[in-house]
Amino acid sequence: MIDQNAVSLDKLLNSIMDQGLSHNRQLVSYTKQIQPFNPLSVLELGKEEDRFFWKRNDNCLYLVGIGNLIELVFDRVNYQKIHEEWNALVDKAIVHNPYPVPGTGLLSFGGIAFDDRREPSTLWKNFSASQFRVPKFLFIKYNDAYYLTINFIVHAHINSDLLVQNIQQKEQQLLQDLSGLPPLGTILKEEEMDIAKWLQSIENAKQTIQNHLAEKIVLARELRLKLSSTGEMSTVVKRLIETQPKSYVFAFEQGDECFLGATPERLIRLEDDQLESMCLAGTAPRGETDMADEQVRHELLNDKKNREEHDFVVQMIRRAIERYCVDIRIPDTPTVFPLKNLQHLYTPVTAQLKRDYHIFDLVEQLHPTPALGGTPKEIALAFIRKHEPLDRGWYGAPIGWVDHRNNGEFAVAIRSGLIQSNAASLFAGCGIVKDSEVEAEYEETKIKFLPMLHVLGGK
Repeated sequence: MIDQNAVSLDKLLNSIMDQGLSHNRQLVSYTKQIQPFNPLSVLELGKEEDRFFWKRNDNCLYLVGIGNLIELVFDRVNYQKIHEEWNALVDKAIVHNPYPVPGTGLLSFGGIAFDDRREPSTLWKNFSASQFRVPKFLFIKYNDAYYLTINFIVHAHINSDLLVQNIQQKEQQLLQDLSGLPPLGTILKEEEMDIAKWLQSIENAKQTIQNHLAEKIVLARELRLKLSSTGEMSTVVKRLIETQPKSYVFAFEQGDECFLGATPERLIRLEDDQLESMCLAGTAPRGETDMADEQVRHELLNDKKNREEHDFVVQMIRRAIERYCVDIRIPDTPTVFPLKNLQHLYTPVTAQLKRDYHIFDLVEQLHPTPALGGTPKEIALAFIRKHEPLDRGWYGAPIGWVDHRNNGEFAVAIRSGLIQSNAASLFAGCGIVKDSEVEAEYEETKIKFLPMLHVLGGK
């Protein structure tokens, strides 16, 4: 049911102007409940401006951001500075949001580089070490309710009637009926980048581990694609939703480039100081029949290498959040989390955040987990910087959002790709331990490429 008692935008704006502005340029965020909309249609209709998209893994929350009103951009990753600048932005803003719904109201969405100490490559030249965007229009679907947050800047001499008229016209444009999404082409060419160097890096990692300098090192590689036509963001997102219903689906557009994917891995969710994280490490393919699938599941649960890899993540997450949380709950044994192409060992984590801490404290402690970096963390990262023939950019790193009430959620940006017009780079990694076999790790990355390959037109 739509809230009929909500304050209209023009009345709010008139009230603000009558009271006078506390800043020369005042950020205003206005949220209202609206009629149901199709998130994919809004995404497509907003293509004249930079966009972002988010679907939670339980399908309860969709976010569609249109336009770039304000960006917090940092050349280095400094979690405390990100938090401070976001708080300063919120403190100075006028926020009208009567709905206690996570993701509504003033919100920023963005990502963080996997390792800002790695020399950046031209592949990621349009993406900063950390970058968070406040959209002009944010469309929210939360369970069966629909909301719109409108963010804008006012100043003392603004024509408020014209501003409201322009906002309403844009809103109507974004909520038009859309008959369909653009077609998507096919993959013309696949090229495994620096494959010989990557295979050698596995041997080097095994030697490092056998020399007791590390326990696990995660190594990623790139698959470069040539597409028959431009990879349309809305169409790729639609296919990801259809083929990976249990995953987070994310997309962040930067000019004519878009980083997007469908990841099964939550880094952290924070709602009303209640924390949820997950341990997702240890991988096997799906079986071709129910009986074969059950056999693979049984083998995964009892596989020494995968259980060891999973336990690294469990213990690391426990250590990472102990200082910041109370009432930490982690089951003793994992279960299996099935996806379309893969299945993973899975252990959920819940806790309550202590006072005076915030979501970026936890993101800093949790990234990268041993599932994406290795253990010990600093030794594994140093090895990756030296030996991995890839600048990961935002791959394998936190991507997500935070709102003005300090709710937020970040996922780990795996099963992902960077689309650049009619080309794309896909990324996949595997965890190397002392018993790893080079051919098996190579085959594991081939399986991990499949979700993105399929939605981009591959067989």
